[in-house]
Amino acid sequence: MHSKKFRLVTEEQLHAVYGVPAPASLAKEADHVHEIYRPFIERAPFAVLATSGPSGLETSPRGDPAGHLVEVLDPNTLLMPDRRGNNRIDSLRNIISDPRISLLFLIPGIGETIRVKGRAEVMIDPDLLERFALDGRKPRTVLRILVERVFFQCSRALLRSKLWDSETHVERTALPSAGAILSALSANEIDGERYDIELPARLKSTLY
Repeated sequence: MHSKKFRLVTEEQLHAVYGVPAPASLAKEADHVHEIYRPFIERAPFAVLATSGPSGLETSPRGDPAGHLVEVLDPNTLLMPDRRGNNRIDSLRNIISDPRISLLFLIPGIGETIRVKGRAEVMIDPDLLERFALDGRKPRTVLRILVERVFFQCSRALLRSKLWDSETHVERTALPSAGAILSALSANEIDGERYDIELPARLKSTLY
């Protein structure tokens, strides 16, 4: 076991290791959706939503065609539909308890990511639900996000991971299938083989 003397427990200790932020790291932050950031958010087809609640922290993937994932209503407000899922609603339950959220937006082929912090409300306004209908299906709820901080993250993490490099992509068969995972964790109560056979058609018919 590592000695406690190697564990950092104060901000002063962190700063002693990392120093102070570069001026550019501070200058890039805005308290609203600046026009320079708006196209990054509008072109993103994927985001990770982070929330916090009584049961702990939660991250949830969000995906839609670019332009449908989120709408910049105004410089201080984003709208994000909650699409069909597994009805666990972990993120939504967290938001009801603690409205603080964080979003990480990714655009395929682009190294920079956009980070948004703010507070969210879960809305069922009929006009909002209709506004985000896709394939004739409305979301059950829409998140109204009151923006507090927006800034970009440089491309180092994506360059190191080679996330957009097709040569590093992993074949799906190299990892356990969804059915195999469910079968293992349910002690074979769920028929994993049947689940995998039915999954492609189910995904296609229940995407929205």
